[in-house]
Amino acid sequence: MQLGDEVGHAAEPTAVVAEARPAGGAARFLAPRDRTRLVLASALMLFVELALIRWTSSNNLYLVHMTNFVLLASFLGIGMGFLRARATRDLFPLAPVLLTTLVGFVLAFPVRTGTGRGGRWELVGSFDWAPLPRWLSLTVIFVLTVGTLMALAQEVARTFARFEPLEAYRLDVMGSLTGIACFAALSFLRLPPLGWGLVGVACFVVLLGRRVRLLRHGPAIALAALVLMLGAESVVGSFQWSPYYKIHTTQLAGGLFRVEVNNTPLQTALPVADIRRDSPFYLYPYTYAGSRDDVLVIGAGTGNDVAVALAQGAKRVDAVEIDPAIMQLGRDHHPDRPFADPRVTTHVDDGRAFMERTDRRYDLILLALPDSATIVTGQSALRLENYLFTTQALTQARSLLKPDGTFAMYNYYEPWLLDRYANTVRTVYDAAPCVQLGPSYGPRQQAVLTLRKDASTGGCTTTWSPRTAALEPSVDDRPFPYLGSRTIPSFYLWMLGLVLLASVVGVRTVAGPLRTMRPYVDLFFMGAAFLLLETKNVLQFALLFGTTWAVNAAVFAGVLLSVLAAIEVARRVTIRRPILLYAALLAALAAAWLIPQDALLDLSLVPRFLAGVTIAFAPIFIANLLFAVRFKGAGSSTVAFGANLLGAMVGGALEYLALIFGFNALLIVVAVLYGAALLTGRKHLVASRA
Repeated sequence: MQLGDEVGHAAEPTAVVAEARPAGGAARFLAPRDRTRLVLASALMLFVELALIRWTSSNNLYLVHMTNFVLLASFLGIGMGFLRARATRDLFPLAPVLLTTLVGFVLAFPVRTGTGRGGRWELVGSFDWAPLPRWLSLTVIFVLTVGTLMALAQEVARTFARFEPLEAYRLDVMGSLTGIACFAALSFLRLPPLGWGLVGVACFVVLLGRRVRLLRHGPAIALAALVLMLGAESVVGSFQWSPYYKIHTTQLAGGLFRVEVNNTPLQTALPVADIRRDSPFYLYPYTYAGSRDDVLVIGAGTGNDVAVALAQGAKRVDAVEIDPAIMQLGRDHHPDRPFADPRVTTHVDDGRAFMERTDRRYDLILLALPDSATIVTGQSALRLENYLFTTQALTQARSLLKPDGTFAMYNYYEPWLLDRYANTVRTVYDAAPCVQLGPSYGPRQQAVLTLRKDASTGGCTTTWSPRTAALEPSVDDRPFPYLGSRTIPSFYLWMLGLVLLASVVGVRTVAGPLRTMRPYVDLFFMGAAFLLLETKNVLQFALLFGTTWAVNAAVFAGVLLSVLAAIEVARRVTIRRPILLYAALLAALAAAWLIPQDALLDLSLVPRFLAGVTIAFAPIFIANLLFAVRFKGAGSSTVAFGANLLGAMVGGALEYLALIFGFNALLIVVAVLYGAALLTGRKHLVASRA
């Protein structure tokens, strides 16, 4: 699940709008309902952003691996909404209309995997027709997302501007925390989109008040239509919603069932008898394995791999599956009921995190078709399973094997990907693994890689030799096994270029000539730097504690709590030499860059948590404190906000540098950007000191 770049619009741009009220101006009477309204409006804005990021990618496969596309659209819309805080026309009543139009478009023109005319799997739309062209589908989603968030953000900004800067900033962050908590609770309860829609509609009704009757009752009709559409999606068909996926199940002949996630086939639950006949590659890992008493299955899914392990004589099986809903489907419907066997212990957890925490030793460790259909967050190209395929992960798996234990991984691989994984195994064991191949399905082929802890093949004579140029193994700092080379795919470059162009045009239309932002160049660099800093820390926690939705939610809540702490310090303490904050920030970034992640993984859970929090949140806290101090002297709120918005958009583009240089290199970029902010904002530091 994706919890959005909330520091992007909670820790930076919102502070600008507070300066719309002249510094030192007369105090205004603010009723308690104004504070409640700001918190509620901020919570709704964040809630809608999170819901769109999660929901659109579950219905449109173009967005599954488009990383931060919807996030950037949301960010642009929020920025433009704040820039329109003083505009005469009230856009908020249009928000339900635009949101309902977006939902209707996505439902009417889905993009999913289906069977084409030639009987092969391909992308299809409604009724198995050809889907809309990618450029058209993404353009419509981008424009409607920008419009929806712009209308929402204008409402937030208008209330925001009634308060003193840091008080408004504090209330906005409290609203963001409320939005995160609400969405996390709905994820925990596994409620379908109807539940999300009812929460959003309730907030809309309260905030709209009498305005719900404007535009010939357009907002009321739109809210009713929104509930009906989301209700139909939630009720019609065999759908359920886990914290990660939209899950669809199909009953097959013989009592079997197939599972699809996010419009993509995942697995068909089969009895062992059928697996022996139709999918014998499940049995390949046992061909040359020694003892098989204790087995670890990572990617247990609905239970096929666990059922095979039991049939092969396993006395204990640890079954690890990240998605609780998928595992529950296996408990309820798998024909062999493997999860009900007393020899099986189930773990709803991230596979890499489980390996880092367990102290058990195994005869056989299986990476059993771990292949997600979603990414960790909307801010990165990291899929849920990427940290399973690094040299560090395979080294950890080897350390959990008994002296004669066997490691195996299998899936449907394209030739180049098989070579990459085989080369990763060879790097860890210093020996070529055994390779067993099954039937081909289009460009993919069933394949199993096995090797014993002592680097022997257990009698297997078919060892791996590269069919393509051996690709470098993935590592924790650059865990992108599905990226063939150190490059940014051309489509991403086109997408980022068009998004940045749309940002410039949008800001120019709303804020006027861009040259008016010249006094706020330092804010431009701050916006770019902070987005990168947050991305780096989110992914560091995914490595340390797992790529689960709960960890992700906790990290974003922690970021916002750090923002709140910085606000409280800025409200109560006068910092006479803010330049020292830059020095402290540089020291914190240097510490984060110098301390290797492997060192933290070697710590036990509590010390790892304390060290991870300190290293990750120290620079976040200092950066937000620096930001709060700087905004006390901002002159024009709209101009300052526009500069910060453009910087954040550039930061969203710069994070793709991790595909080439790795995540740790982002810290160097962050340091350079904050250095640029220091150089371009020196006069403000002098003024603050005076």
